[in-house]
Amino acid sequence: MKESQIKIKYNRLINELKKHNKLYFENSSPEISDKEYDEIKKEILNLEKKFTYLNSTFSPSNSLGFVPSKNFIKSSHRVKMLSLSNAFGINDLKNFEKKIFNYLSDKIKVEFSVEPKIDGISASLTYKDGVLVLGASRGDGFTGEVITENLKTIEDIPQKITNKDFPKDIDIRGEVFIKKNDFNKLKNDFANPRNAASGTLRQKNPDETKKIPLNFIAYTYGYFKNDKIKKQSEFLNSLQRWGFKTNEHNKVLNSIDDLENFHKKFEKDRFDLEYDVDGLVYKINSLELQKRLGFTANSPRWAIAHKFSADSAYSQITDISIQVGRTGALTPVARIKPVNIGGVVVSNATLHNEDEIIRKDIRLGDTVKVERAGDVIPHVVLVDLKKRGKNSKKFVFPKKCPCGFDTIKEFNKITKKFEAVRRCPDRGFQCEKIAVEKIKHFISKEALNIDGLGKKVVEKFWDLKLIRFPQDIFNLNYTQISKLDGWGDLSVSNLKYSIDESKKVSLDRFLYSIGIRHIGIENAKLLAEYTKTISNFLDFVKNKKFDEFLNIDGIGETQINSLKKFFENKSNYKIIEKLSSLLNITDLKLKKEGKLLNNTFMFTGKLLNMSRAEAKSLIEENSGSVVSSVNKKLKYLIIGEKPTNRKVQHAKELGIKILSQKEWLSLLD
Repeated sequence: MKESQIKIKYNRLINELKKHNKLYFENSSPEISDKEYDEIKKEILNLEKKFTYLNSTFSPSNSLGFVPSKNFIKSSHRVKMLSLSNAFGINDLKNFEKKIFNYLSDKIKVEFSVEPKIDGISASLTYKDGVLVLGASRGDGFTGEVITENLKTIEDIPQKITNKDFPKDIDIRGEVFIKKNDFNKLKNDFANPRNAASGTLRQKNPDETKKIPLNFIAYTYGYFKNDKIKKQSEFLNSLQRWGFKTNEHNKVLNSIDDLENFHKKFEKDRFDLEYDVDGLVYKINSLELQKRLGFTANSPRWAIAHKFSADSAYSQITDISIQVGRTGALTPVARIKPVNIGGVVVSNATLHNEDEIIRKDIRLGDTVKVERAGDVIPHVVLVDLKKRGKNSKKFVFPKKCPCGFDTIKEFNKITKKFEAVRRCPDRGFQCEKIAVEKIKHFISKEALNIDGLGKKVVEKFWDLKLIRFPQDIFNLNYTQISKLDGWGDLSVSNLKYSIDESKKVSLDRFLYSIGIRHIGIENAKLLAEYTKTISNFLDFVKNKKFDEFLNIDGIGETQINSLKKFFENKSNYKIIEKLSSLLNITDLKLKKEGKLLNNTFMFTGKLLNMSRAEAKSLIEENSGSVVSSVNKKLKYLIIGEKPTNRKVQHAKELGIKILSQKEWLSLLD
């Protein structure tokens, strides 16, 4: 499949995810099931893994949920409420275990705490001196909605705990759900049990919430100064002792094979449960190992959700359309006759890319098998050739973007092959399809985060020619907007306020908002830390000092080439220069304390009982930084077993201090 096609497919998936995130998290009215939603996520993550140039603010790898509703007071979680990565078979589980051992750099014996994954709404309960003082939804993982009074109506949630061993300050986390029998009495009002639980929790009047039979099962903690409990299973026992309900099917298993066997049995028995479950959650039982393993940007390394199998059905393709994403990728989408798959009506299915259409010989009019599995949106699995009619028609993938530009497939120097995705070359803002998506990215949550200026509004303003470039957002004609249908003085005033508030933005968020291919949130932070100010960054660009970024650990040739290509287009530089004059771009807030503050490190050789990733994490947690080459900016070279002699010699020549692993760890006590 061509790169442009991959990007089209990817961006279509991202747009689907954004739509369903809003329907679920903000409107409490999801249109698809958990499985279908999971399918969208999985396909996005699979594409990102296979094609590293793909990136989006709204990717599951960058975001956790949806911005909390304006209807509730917001509360920041003291410890992030992260989502879990997913497994769909034994190979995924083995890979999960392999990553654990690789990170710990030691194949130690581990045991797993196993818990059913209830299909409900996550909630966090803050207790101080035994009293429930705050209840919040997960929200976007960083900030949730304060729904304390609604949560207090749930009988399973203790409002005061008198046990002597109950912590003075703790966040208890768990799942709010409705049992199947109770939902049957409500099914005329809600699409599914999860929707019922979500909608009920977000009632403004707790008296209305009280009428719905909500349940709560506790399963973990957020903030908690723990020095006694050593295992997840011990914490679950403590929860019971403190008066919380935990799942009766929780257990401890010792191997990946045990997990797989238990999953097979539980999947068969799950329909007999009185509540909906969509998988099992496996956690490293040792809390000490959990702490060592830590987190990625959006999920813990020590836990995974093992989802249940997919649903599928057959339907007929009535049309195939092409969607263009922010990076120019063209993605084909099959429009199918609506079909019920696992209780959800499906009318669209991704075809991935041009190569997949050819490989599966997918034609207009074909009857195809559509599957919803795991973390991807519905996708076409195969064609039922027995039902292929004489009028079926081959789909000719367009060689031109809807904007009129010729599309290309980029050559990958590493694989020595052309990319599968067909792409409209990024010519700044000349392609209208790309331009609109770039502006949507610019105002997205992790970028400028302009409340009230969503996808549909951007599209409408584009059609009215109110917006053509990102800087146009800061010069909108509010008088003209106030005359549009659906806009009043209050909504215009709120929009103006949100836009004015967005003018103050950190350097890393600004660099991310630009939408440079391969520069995601983490890479934007690395660039911001290195360049310090927007003027420095512009100086690097103007003087084409891109190769200096190779000194940054985590920035490689792919990112460097992407930066070079982006700024070859002079209009891109002018847009950023203009934005820098309109915005208050602040320096990235770095830690101002830590044992390794202002010190730079580099590793060479194999470390003992520790992976390079864990070592880097330790340095960054203590306000130090890791570089990727020996140069004058390096302060310490840490040597393990069999170090590279060339690096050691170069460090000696530059007068860089050389430490053994033991000496380095002594800096951290």
